[in-house]
This record gives sequence, C-alpha cells and structure tokens, in this order.
Amino acid sequence: MKTIEIKGSFRTELGKKSSKETRKAGGVPCVIYGKEKNIHFHTEEKSFKPLVYTPDAHLVKLNIEDKEYKAVLKDIQFHPVSDKILHADFVEIHDNKPVIINIPVRVSGLSVGVVAGGKLYLKKRTLKVKGLTQDLPEYLPVDITNLKIHDTIKVGDLSFPKIELIDLKKLLVLTIATSRIVQKTEEEILAEETEAAEAAEAAEAATEATPETPEKE
Repeated sequence: MKTIEIKGSFRTELGKKSSKETRKAGGVPCVIYGKEKNIHFHTEEKSFKPLVYTPDAHLVKLNIEDKEYKAVLKDIQFHPVSDKILHADFVEIHDNKPVIINIPVRVSGLSVGVVAGGKLYLKKRTLKVKGLTQDLPEYLPVDITNLKIHDTIKVGDLSFPKIELIDLKKLLVLTIATSRIVQKTEEEILAEETEAAEAAEAAEAATEATPETPEKE
C-alpha cells in the first residue's frame, strides 16, 4: 500500500474558537489517536486531496514540525453545504502491530451473467480488513468473470493473502441481478398485460351489474 505524506503544525490552543480560526485561515484541525496520548495538529485542506479524492486506500506519514507519525485516516467531517473539510481523525499505527482499515473493492472481468443481460450490483464498495501495514493492498480485487445471473459473492467467499476480512461472512458484496429484459420475455409481458386488462373489464362489468343501495334519509 502506498504512503502519502502530510505536513502540519501542532495546535497550541484547542476549542471551538481556535478551530474556527484555523478553518478561516484555510487549515483543518486534526487529531492523532495514539496508544499513549492524542496529538492535536492542523494542516492545509489541500493536503487531503491525494488521500480523500481517490478510489484507493493509503497509509499516511504525518510530518508535524519534524516529528513523524505513521497513521491511517479514521474519520473525516465535511461541511454539509460547501463540502469543505472541517475535521480529520487519524489513528497511529506501528509496523509490528496489525491495523484495521477499510480497503476498496475493485471488480475485474466481464461476467457471463452481464453478457446474458443481467446487471452487476456492487453492494459493498469497501471492506474492513486487518493486517500488518506492509501486507495491506491498495484495493481488493474481485473477479466476476464466471458469475451467472443470480450469482452472488459474500465476504465469506473471499480471501486474500496475509490479511483478515473483519466484516460478517454473510455480508453481501455484489450480485448479478436479473434485468427486466431477461426476467420476462415479450410473450410473457403481453400475456400479463392481457390478463390484467381482462380482469379490469370483468371488475367494471361487475360494478355496473351491482344495484345501487338506496340512500338513507
């Protein structure tokens, strides 16, 4: 897995007022959750571009005033209107200890079910994995070439070297669903439409034949 470097400065003051001033100056308040202590810092918003606006997962080397911390992005908050980054949380990691991180799923191959008219539905775009930093991939490859219509792939169907999938094994990752065209032939659709029309006519005839109930005074 690739590593992205982000430079920042320690925060000397905390609180809403300080965070507001940091954002006003174009910065983002951040925190590193470490085993021994939490570290508060700020960095420029543009520093997040190669980390956030990418389909792949990355490790992060945080260079804060010449002190380095290896971390992964845990959470990030955006403004509901402007989408500006408001705050970011990191978790410190170590080479000799496993880390839990979300890694994106990348589908490959042309499913025989899709060729037959089905449609691919990707239910989980990322999966939670556990492993040592040197063993973490940038994405999880999933080959769908042999999948037919109605076939599915669940977490329990997948395995990758040197990492453990943390999500529930029964969790659905993707499926090849039946499209409307494959599900019904033109003859079946016409037969259903004819049956529905005949049922509507019968209901209308029954309504006309029913005598009206006299209104009570």
